[in-house]
Amino acid sequence: MWQGRRVPANTAELLALLDLTRFGEMSFVAPHPRTRMQRTYGGQVLAQALTAAYQTVPHDRVAHSLHAYFLRPGAADDDMRFNVQAMRDGNTFTTRRVEAFQEEREIFIGSASFHGLEPGLNHADPMPADVPVPDECPRLVDVMDTRFGSHSIWHEWDALDVRFAGDSSPGGSIKPGRHVASMRVWVRTEAALPDDLRIHQAVLAYLSDLTLLSVSTVPHPVVFMSNQLQTASIDHAVWFHRRFRADQWLLYDMFSPSASSALGFSNGRLFQEGRLIASCAQEGLIRQVESRALLS
Repeated sequence: MWQGRRVPANTAELLALLDLTRFGEMSFVAPHPRTRMQRTYGGQVLAQALTAAYQTVPHDRVAHSLHAYFLRPGAADDDMRFNVQAMRDGNTFTTRRVEAFQEEREIFIGSASFHGLEPGLNHADPMPADVPVPDECPRLVDVMDTRFGSHSIWHEWDALDVRFAGDSSPGGSIKPGRHVASMRVWVRTEAALPDDLRIHQAVLAYLSDLTLLSVSTVPHPVVFMSNQLQTASIDHAVWFHRRFRADQWLLYDMFSPSASSALGFSNGRLFQEGRLIASCAQEGLIRQVESRALLS
């Protein structure tokens, strides 16, 4: 097993996070990366939980939804144990419950549903038409450097190539309309992935948590990654609609319908080659504070 000696700075190291060690029939241990963050990145837990669940279902079943609650912050310097429970094994659907522990502390609980693919009705919303192509968009890390100053924390997700495609902040390229808070990014892994849909879905779960909660702060005079705001993912859901590749450009179209009582709620849609391939929703803590430490 990879011993977590470096941040997942490339695709190979990201894949190493998905290399789980099985203990018994339904239990797994997942490695951790070395990180400067004070707690485990939620997308990592989502990806590893989905990977653990996939190890216990028939090979012909494909994940169509993942729902999760983050109960406690995960320690960034400790491996995680995932326990999987079989909730249902039907003719076309398989459901698994997944719990994550560090030591004896339960930090995460989720469920994943898998489906044997079958023909059926088919429609989808179109991709937004006014989005610049990835080559015309700056890297998200460069945008963060310009807006908030150079910082090593922006490089925690260098395994992903993320391009900023605009937001609805004052002076932003997305004009407030139906949604008062919007943001778009292009995202893919920085190198090719194996031809395994399970891996591509786990990587999508990983990247889905990166920018989604931050959209809920776009209309406000606060900086998401600052010591004036305490943030944390609380619950997160992903629905997988169609096959895709996480090593090819995905447009992540995000908007926040509501923020209240120190909670932000955001939705996201992921498109590839004009097709809607996944949807996401998240609620998280966005509590204004006098000061907090960003790094451990």
